[in-house]
Amino acid sequence: MLSGGAGTRLRPITHTSAKQLVPVANKPVLFYGLEAIADAGITEVGIVVGDTADEIREAVGDGSRFGIEVTYIPQDAPLGLAHAVLIAREFLGDDDFVMYLGDNFIVGGITGLVEEFRAERPEAQILLTQVPNPTSFGVAELDAQGRVVGLEEKPKQPKSDLALVGVYLFTPAIHEAVRSIEPSWRGELEITHAIQWLIDEKRDVRSTTISGYWKDTGNVADMLEVNRSVLETVPPSNEGTVDEDSEIIGRVRIEAAPGSAAAGSSAQRSSGPGRWSATRTSARSPRCPRTAGSRTAKSSTPSCCAARP
Repeated sequence: MLSGGAGTRLRPITHTSAKQLVPVANKPVLFYGLEAIADAGITEVGIVVGDTADEIREAVGDGSRFGIEVTYIPQDAPLGLAHAVLIAREFLGDDDFVMYLGDNFIVGGITGLVEEFRAERPEAQILLTQVPNPTSFGVAELDAQGRVVGLEEKPKQPKSDLALVGVYLFTPAIHEAVRSIEPSWRGELEITHAIQWLIDEKRDVRSTTISGYWKDTGNVADMLEVNRSVLETVPPSNEGTVDEDSEIIGRVRIEAAPGSAAAGSSAQRSSGPGRWSATRTSARSPRCPRTAGSRTAKSSTPSCCAARP
C-alpha cells in the first residue's frame, strides 16, 4: 500500500493532512483500500510512507482494526512506484503481492481480481478503465486479441483511452524488472516501465478492464466527486425529533441531541425522492430558532437541529 507523496494537487487541504487521510464520507480514503485488501484475504500489509509517516502511523496503527498486520516501509523521497517496489524487497520476499495506491478509490473492492490472479498467476496483472483524459494517466495499448502490448506514462499522444487503475498484482518477476529500468525524465522509476520490461521479455502480462466506479483522488475535484458518490449510498436517518412544522429535504442524517433518549419520535419516508417528514410527537422539542415563524425549512438543516450529512 503506497501512502507517501506530498499531495500538492490537493492543497490547501493537504497543508494540514496527508492526502490518503482526507475523509470520504467521514472515513479516510486510505481506509477504503485497507478494507478492500482485508476483504480479499490479504493479512500482511506493508505501507510505504514518506513525509507524512507519523500521521499515517497514528491513523492506521498496527492494522488490527482492519484485521491485518501492518509493517511500515519508509521512502526517503517520492522516487516512483517502481522505487517503492524496490525498497519493499525485504518485506515482500518471494511472495506474490498486490500493490495498491493509497489515494485510489474503487467501488466493489478487489476480491475477484485477487482470486483470478491466484488461479492464473501471470507475471503481472493490471486494471484498466476508460477515461476521457488519458494524458493524465499511465495508458495501456492492447492488440486485437486484447493482450497488453505497450504502456506509456502520461503520454502526450495516447494510443488508447485505457488508463491504469492504481491496483497492480505481481509475482516475484517484478523485482528483476524494477532493477532493470532507468529513471524517467521525471527522475522516477516508473512502474509502467517495469511492466513494459516484462512485456518486452515476453513475460505474461494481463489486464482486466473495469466498468465500475474508480477515481484517483489526487485532486480536489475528484475528491469532491468521490465524496458525493459515497454519500449517495448512505441511507438517510432520523434519530432526533423534528416538529410538525418543519420539513427536511435532502439526504441528511439527524442525530439525537446529546444526553437525550430520542424517544417519541419517528420519521417516515414521504413521497418523492430524498424527502423526510416527521410525525407528531408526544414530547415536542422547541422549534429551531432559525426556522421559527416559517412552516418549512427547505435550506440546509441548521446546526442546532443536529443534522449531519
